[in-house]
Amino acid sequence: MSILDSLPDEPEERIDKQNNLRQPQLKLDAPLRMMETAFLASTASLIWFINFYFPLGPLLRIFFPVPIALVYLRWGKRAAWMAAVTSGLLLSVLMGPVRSLLFVMPFAFMGVLLGAAWHRRVPWIVSISLGAVLGTVGVFFRLWLLSVLSGEDLWVYVINQVTEIIEWIFLKLGILASPSVSLINLGAIALIVFNNFLYLFVVHLAAWLLLDRLGNPIPRPPRWVQVLMDYE
Repeated sequence: MSILDSLPDEPEERIDKQNNLRQPQLKLDAPLRMMETAFLASTASLIWFINFYFPLGPLLRIFFPVPIALVYLRWGKRAAWMAAVTSGLLLSVLMGPVRSLLFVMPFAFMGVLLGAAWHRRVPWIVSISLGAVLGTVGVFFRLWLLSVLSGEDLWVYVINQVTEIIEWIFLKLGILASPSVSLINLGAIALIVFNNFLYLFVVHLAAWLLLDRLGNPIPRPPRWVQVLMDYE
């Protein structure tokens, strides 16, 4: 046997030492990850539960997706999906499967989406747009589900409200015509998208101010938002 063969393989030994140091850390992190995931999933469920029975306006609604997004920022994708599923199962026990579905789609999924976007540090315009698309799909899912359960077409109520708004706009503009059906449908979809876009902007604003203080900051907002909020 040569002298070179008897020398230890330093890179392999170094890797083994690193793995040995990492394994105890992973074992210590596992209970903390499980505890925080369960706690934040319960927090998301509790916010939905309180807002459903004791609505406080838009205040609690802003925080529907934030706890699950925080799970993603702290522990990654797998923990965030576990939090989303756990919150849905908990609400299913407390409120029934229908109301649980109304939370899971879109708010639990939105929490995972926002967590992924914030973890990848994408600009606000991208994460807000993606969240608004998911929120819009969630509105149509809710209308479809409730229409099936109630036996009534709830889209008709949305159309009636939008028709009144468009007719009022026509009246103020002095347009002596009735809005067409296609214009009313387009206006209803545009109103839903705009509401979700505005909602996601407020969610980002609240998460920016809150998660900074929790040590899990999200990407910085556009400069004009920082100037408007006088935030450094």
